[in-house]
Amino acid sequence: MDCSNFANGSPIPDFADGKRNILFLGRLEKRKGLPFLLEAFARVKRDFPDTRLVVVGGDGGLRSVCELYVERNRLADVVFTGYVPDEAKPRYFRTADIYCAPNTGGESMGMVLLEALSAGAPIVASRIEGFSEVLTDGREGLMVPPRDSEALAAALKRLLSDESLRKKIGQQAQKTAKRYDWGSVSSRILDYYSECIAARIWPERPRRLR
Repeated sequence: MDCSNFANGSPIPDFADGKRNILFLGRLEKRKGLPFLLEAFARVKRDFPDTRLVVVGGDGGLRSVCELYVERNRLADVVFTGYVPDEAKPRYFRTADIYCAPNTGGESMGMVLLEALSAGAPIVASRIEGFSEVLTDGREGLMVPPRDSEALAAALKRLLSDESLRKKIGQQAQKTAKRYDWGSVSSRILDYYSECIAARIWPERPRRLR
């Protein structure tokens, strides 16, 4: 991926009003875990009233259920944007004080996490296969058990209450993202091809991808 697309996006002015923004980005379907985040946000909102939850993504069947939860619980500052084009995503990541991925499973490499890492957004994410490949708990973000809204709320509160921790994690996030930038990945692939070619000429040399 091209990390610069997400590192250089400009925040969205409408959300730059002093409130701290928690971002969810994904299709509103079961495995993305938004209902668990809404439950967690209800807990967070009681202790941190100056927070906002921005929900970005097309409806995968759960939007009406989630909106009903927000209405019944009189949960303020939850914004459903609906689908946004890919070119707008970097601006949402750059707007986020925290990016939250409460997914319940079924994810591969976690491309959305790489996008958030590139933008320097500290992350709270479920500890699931795929996400664990790109995120280290305590370095680029905090990881919690899936389907656990209480643990999700605790992790969000921890980051919201510690600005220096958010900054430290955000800086590490961008460093980690660079390992997955096309420039870095292509360089490693070319090095590997060079070793493969050399191994055909000198068979005793081991093949390895650094």
